[in-house]
Amino acid sequence: MESPMQNHPLKGNINHSVCRWCFNDFSLDELCIEGKKMGLTGIDLVGPKDWPILKKHGLQSSMCNGAEINLVDGFNDKQFHKILIKNYSEMIPMVAAAGYKNLICFSGNRRGIDDETGWNNCLEALKQLIPLAEQHQVTLVMELLNSKIDHHDYQCSKTAWGVELCKRLDSENFKLLYDIYHMQVDEGDVISTIKNNQQYFAHYHTAGVPGRNEIDETQELNYPAIMKAIAETGFKGFVAQEFIPKNADRMASLKQAISICDI
Repeated sequence: MESPMQNHPLKGNINHSVCRWCFNDFSLDELCIEGKKMGLTGIDLVGPKDWPILKKHGLQSSMCNGAEINLVDGFNDKQFHKILIKNYSEMIPMVAAAGYKNLICFSGNRRGIDDETGWNNCLEALKQLIPLAEQHQVTLVMELLNSKIDHHDYQCSKTAWGVELCKRLDSENFKLLYDIYHMQVDEGDVISTIKNNQQYFAHYHTAGVPGRNEIDETQELNYPAIMKAIAETGFKGFVAQEFIPKNADRMASLKQAISICDI
């Protein structure tokens, strides 16, 4: 049986990946096999215990995870610094040894913490990890999440907040994960934001707005135009599909999403 993409090879302007959790009803082996047929070169949000499966299929862990506590207990709150510094100090060398580059992290929820205190608290902990990240050529990537619908009280919910943290840290080994869905929900102006802040973005996630489902014509974002804007910045990292499929044929939805984003 021929590969479904055999007669329509990808154009090579976008490095395509997919977030593991969105397709948890498939085994990781199944996701790797089907994803490779579609032209995926990486799987997002896969931790160390599953890296051997990715390697077996010749795929990258395009955004590693496993050092974070969760999405709400993050670097902006000093009570979590000890465990986070321990976790990330152990994980950074593991990521490098596996041949990977990106390790996700989170600001955490505000819990009454103002912007300035949040920045200062993040700096205090991250400055202890950046030398290790630089040594191992691993990038810590803080995800931008919306606080309007999905992650109430999350602090790094605006691009400007994350960019200011990047500027204060001033390291090529700390950048942002620009989640297109989340930022459309919380602030909009996606293409201009990408063009104006591209040097701070190490990775992109997709999903349809509203609803976080397929990125087809049923939702409001123009993904081909967004991908074109990303490519025009010279971005060489990954764009990972992170939508929750509604269609019965979930792999068909993934294949369609890759096609839409393959500009």
